[in-house]
Amino acid sequence: LVAAISLGVPGASAGEIPDAVVVLETHAETLPGDVPEAAPPRFVLLHDGQVFVGGTGRLAAGRLSSKEAKAIEKRLSAVRRLSGLGSSVSLGPGATRHRLVLRKGRPLEILATGDPAGAPPALLPLASLLNDLEAFDHPSLRPYAPKEYLLNVRAGALPGGCRPWLLREPLTEGSRTLPASHFPTWPTGARPASVCVDGKTYVVTLRPLLPGERP
Repeated sequence: LVAAISLGVPGASAGEIPDAVVVLETHAETLPGDVPEAAPPRFVLLHDGQVFVGGTGRLAAGRLSSKEAKAIEKRLSAVRRLSGLGSSVSLGPGATRHRLVLRKGRPLEILATGDPAGAPPALLPLASLLNDLEAFDHPSLRPYAPKEYLLNVRAGALPGGCRPWLLREPLTEGSRTLPASHFPTWPTGARPASVCVDGKTYVVTLRPLLPGERP
């Protein structure tokens, strides 16, 4: 069974991504006011070799060769074989959270906290994999323009001014999916926006969705 792990922001974490072999989310606050859980996945590999690499707010997409994809899958298998590996592990000091989801074969979800550089010897294969996936680069990677965003809205205020809400759909607290074309100039991912409607102020995030992703 896949362990259910709440990351504190309803609807913010990656949803079900069809044909995913592995999904990695890394949540670390880089600037005051950031919403780390609204960032796109750091790394996603699909069965057909398509790969997505995310940053604070945007994604790049590429494709691996069969040999490259199998090399990653071999390392995933090594992580699965780690003795005593549970759904939650500590890598050492630090508050960064790494959510690793393995979909091929028996589903496995791991929440690892801390800096992989401080991992104990028994967890070095996991720490090494996290380091490499978080820094992943490939010649095929190109900017990816999502078709949809997951809109997450909560009451609150950010420093500075606020944006007006100009869409016909009313702005209400909670999460829902909207076309990316509605938000051509908005901050995306972990960078939130402050929105004012009818005298109320909201904190809004837009998480880019991958093809077929179901939040």
